[in-house]
Amino acid sequence: MFRQVALALGFSVLSTTMLVGQDGEKKAEAKKTVAPKDAPKTAPKDAPKTAPKKEAPKKEAEKPKLTEADLKAMDAIRKAGAQVLELAQNDSRLVVAYHLADGKVTDEKLAPLKGLKSLCQLNLRGTEITDQGLESIADCTGLERLHLEKTKVTDKGLANLKNLQGLQYLNLYGTSIGDAGLEQLAGLKNLQKLYLWQTKVTDAGVNKLQQALPKVKVIRGIDPPQPKPEVKKEEKKAPPKKDAPKKDAAKKDAEKTDPKKAAPKKEAEKVTPKKKK
Repeated sequence: MFRQVALALGFSVLSTTMLVGQDGEKKAEAKKTVAPKDAPKTAPKDAPKTAPKKEAPKKEAEKPKLTEADLKAMDAIRKAGAQVLELAQNDSRLVVAYHLADGKVTDEKLAPLKGLKSLCQLNLRGTEITDQGLESIADCTGLERLHLEKTKVTDKGLANLKNLQGLQYLNLYGTSIGDAGLEQLAGLKNLQKLYLWQTKVTDAGVNKLQQALPKVKVIRGIDPPQPKPEVKKEEKKAPPKKDAPKKDAAKKDAEKTDPKKAAPKKEAEKVTPKKKK
C-alpha cells in the first residue's frame, strides 16, 4: 500500500516537471523568433536597388522685357550720336556710351536718360558735360558704373549722384573735384572703386570719405612731377686785378730812403765858343 502511494506521488511530480519544462522551452523559442523593436531593418540581398532621383534642371531666369519707354529712350540716345546696347543676352539692362559720339556732347544730349531705370553703365568720358547734365541721371537708380573723367563737372554737380545707391564704380580722373565733392559721395554705401587721379582732393578729404565708406578703394594714381623752378647760377666774380706798381712811385720811395739820390742832377750848361774877331 505504501509503495503504491509513493509511486503515485512520484509519477505526479514527474509529470508536473515535464509540463513546466515544455512551457519554458516554448517561451524561449518565442523570444528568439520575436525581433527586437530597435533592430535595424535590413533589406534582403536580392531586393532591386532604387535609382537616385535626378534633380530637375533649373530654369533660367526669364529676361526682363524692355518697356516702350525704354525703346523710345534707346532711339533718342542713338539719334544723339551715342551707342546703346543691352548688357547681355539674358540681361536687358542698358549700356550707354557717349564718349564715342561724333561731335561735341553737351548737357542737352543727356535728356533721353531721364528716369531710365534700366540704365546700368554710362560712359561720358572726355565730353563737354557739366553739372547741369548730371541732373538727367539723378533718378537712374539702376546705374552701377559711371565714367566722368575729363569732363567739366564740379563739386556742386556731384550732389546729383546721391540717389544712385547701386553705384559701384565712379571715375573722376582729370576733373576739378575737391574735398567738398567727396562729401557728396559719403552716402553711396555700395561704392567699391573711386578714381581720383589728377583732381584737387587732399589726403584729409580722402581719409574722411574712407571712414564713411570703409569698403571703397580709392585710386589716386601718381601725379606727374611738376617742373622745378630754374635756379639761376651765380656767376663767379673774378678777383680784382692788383695794379702793377708804378715806376715813378718806386722812384719816390727810393728817394725818400736815399737822400743822396734825391737831389736832381743839373743839366750841364752848354758852353758856346767865342767867335774870333
